[in-house]
Amino acid sequence: MALRLRPTDTSFYELFTISAQHLVIGAGILTEMISDDADREEVAKRMREAEHNCDENTHAIVRRVNSSFVTPFDREDIYALASGLDDVMDDMDEVVDLILLYEVTKFPREVVKAVDIIQRCAEITAEAMPKLRTMADLEEYWIEINRLENDGDKSYRRTLAKLFSGDFKAIEVLKLKDIVTSLEGAIDAFEKVANIVEQIAVKES
Repeated sequence: MALRLRPTDTSFYELFTISAQHLVIGAGILTEMISDDADREEVAKRMREAEHNCDENTHAIVRRVNSSFVTPFDREDIYALASGLDDVMDDMDEVVDLILLYEVTKFPREVVKAVDIIQRCAEITAEAMPKLRTMADLEEYWIEINRLENDGDKSYRRTLAKLFSGDFKAIEVLKLKDIVTSLEGAIDAFEKVANIVEQIAVKES
């Protein structure tokens, strides 16, 4: 009988999947936040709750690592992936918080596009996490995230150019620049997660 070097422990995969599902929820809340008729106080409250739930799941992953003698892949990779997923939620929470604090109600279409990119990144990240169990069919995931991140970079540059075109008041420029920079940070954080997954897949192949 073949020796099993690692036990069958599915809890890490399940926890990573839960974290990614929290990101889908967060991206949906972010989309609500930029809608014209949003109750922004209420939406921001739900984002804080979503961020807290994501934090709790991250802590659960860390506790699981610390209590497990053998892990499905390297501990440092588990920590990095858990932290990377949590960072995405933190960035989305920051965007919502800035919109609330700055009392911004109207957004350039480039902001809407950035939020759409974030929502797509969240969806395909959530689809990818269960595949860590077998490490199969993950390449399309990180390739697509990279493509979306490139689109996000282009959109970010166009947004900055539009903000400094003279069509906006100085105070609007300052507020929107902070918001679009945080949106770009969230998209970059998704790419970081994809890079970590790629590194794990290469190690385990």
